[in-house]
Amino acid sequence: MSDAVLVGIDLVQIREIAASIARFGEHFVRRVFTDGEIEYCRAAAGKEDERFAARFAAKEAAMKVLRPGDVGLDLRHIEVRRMAGGWSELVLHGAAETLARQAGLRSFSVSMSHEGEYATAVVVAMRAGEGG
Repeated sequence: MSDAVLVGIDLVQIREIAASIARFGEHFVRRVFTDGEIEYCRAAAGKEDERFAARFAAKEAAMKVLRPGDVGLDLRHIEVRRMAGGWSELVLHGAAETLARQAGLRSFSVSMSHEGEYATAVVVAMRAGEGG
């Protein structure tokens, strides 16, 4: 069997994420995002909502690739890291990392964008083939 590619995509309304942050405050932010994600999102005044929404979409897209089923998965175990060169990488921790390993998933890629009222993300992962 050859390698398989798994793809997850998600689209969110930026205002919905902003409304959750406004309503639930720091509790929501800390329940969904890692310290590094929070620091990056808050580093540019006026762009926080778009950055949080894009990362939320990336986490949801990653869930579609990981397919956790009945396994409770902490969204902070899926982390989007902004690299010095300007691109982002997906880093898995805890249960998310375990799920990926059990499914034979490797080489995750993430792409995010936001425009107008929406933020979107696509996550692609390779699954190693069996027997060849």
